[in-house]
Formats: sequence, C-alpha cells, structure tokens
Amino acid sequence: MDTAGTDTAGTDTAGMDTAGMDPELKAYADAARGFMPVDEGAALYEAAMGVTTPGPFLEVGSYCGKSSIYLGAAARSRDTVLFALDHHRGSEENQAGWEYHEPDLVDPAVNKMDTLPIFRRTVHDAGLEGVVIALVGQSIPVAENWGMPLAFLFIDGGHGAEPAHADYEHWMPHVAVGSRVAIHDVFPNPADGGRPPFEIYTRAMESGAFREIGHTGSLRVLERTGPGI
Repeated sequence: MDTAGTDTAGTDTAGMDTAGMDPELKAYADAARGFMPVDEGAALYEAAMGVTTPGPFLEVGSYCGKSSIYLGAAARSRDTVLFALDHHRGSEENQAGWEYHEPDLVDPAVNKMDTLPIFRRTVHDAGLEGVVIALVGQSIPVAENWGMPLAFLFIDGGHGAEPAHADYEHWMPHVAVGSRVAIHDVFPNPADGGRPPFEIYTRAMESGAFREIGHTGSLRVLERTGPGI
C-alpha cells in the first residue's frame, strides 16, 4: 500500500484499452477510499481489459473497494466477474501503530479492523454488485480450495514476507497460460517501499513462466507464457 516512489515512466499499454472506462465510474473509483494512485488504478483497468483468455478475475486484497471498482468495470466490459478476496481485518501495515492505520475502520465491539462495510458500500454505489463477488476469508484456505483457471489475478494482499510469498505460491498456479497477473507495490529501490512485493515479482520473472508487459508506478503487469511459478 506504500505509494512512495510512484513513477509512471515506462508504461506499456500494448494490448490495453486506455479509453473505455465509463467516465463517471472512473471518477468514482478515483475518489474511492484506498491507497492506490489514480494512474495505477487506470493502468490496472487497462491491463484487465487487455485479457484475451476466458475465465474470472480475482484480486487478493480489496480493502475498501477502490481497486475492485477498476477491476469490476473491466470484468463487466469483458462479460466476466471479479472475485474480491479479503478477510477485511487489515494487513499488517493497517494495524494500530503502523503507517497506514486508519482508526475509524476499527470495530470497537471487537477492537479489530473491519473494512467490509465500506467495501460493500463502495461496490453498491458503483453499481457493480452483480459483477464484484466478495470472498470474505483468509487467502490461503480459499486458494487451496479454488478450482477455476483465472484470466486475471491481482496480488495486493499482505505485504509482509510470509503472506506475500504465500499468496504467490498458492494463487499463481491458478493463472492460465496467456492470462495476466498484476502485482502492486513493487519497488526496486528499498528506500521506496517494502521488499516482499518486489521479491514475488522477481520470482515470477526468474521462473521463466511469465513476461512483463507493462508497468505504471509500483504496478507491474505480467503475462503467463508457460507452466511453473
């Protein structure tokens, strides 16, 4: 979720739709609560619009629904659905005492983060409830019971080493050949942000199973070219 070091240079929009998002829906997504810069949100939409393989989209880490609007808009245009997976208790960096903690999102009854009500309202007000399907739970148990090839995967869950690598290892096998993966908060320079998202991006590139097809700021877009992770 760290937005430091945002760099739009080097954006590759080959095979991406750069102008098709409904202007009102884009304005709503741009203004929605969340940490994704608007240029990266637009790039996320464009990457999903460029998918040519069949199947649903899935995002790991929805928070309050900002990214879900960009991806939900693309899913609707592509006649598919977005599964928005989040336990809605906040990642490590969202907890009290951390940089991205938002105290008003704490449920006082249980003294834990709860972003689900805001997420549901965001999706409702965007008119995307028929497209964006909320999956409320831990990432790994859902991945272990998943059975559908994915056309698009967005990884933006826990940014600690353990959750980031676990998401990579459990979700990347579900990405079909020719399908796309977007990884958020990839910072080559350690001074700009945490290392785990960069580490899983590096794993993908070194696996020989993916090629990079675009980047905007900290968002990297890959395409699966063969088996393996």
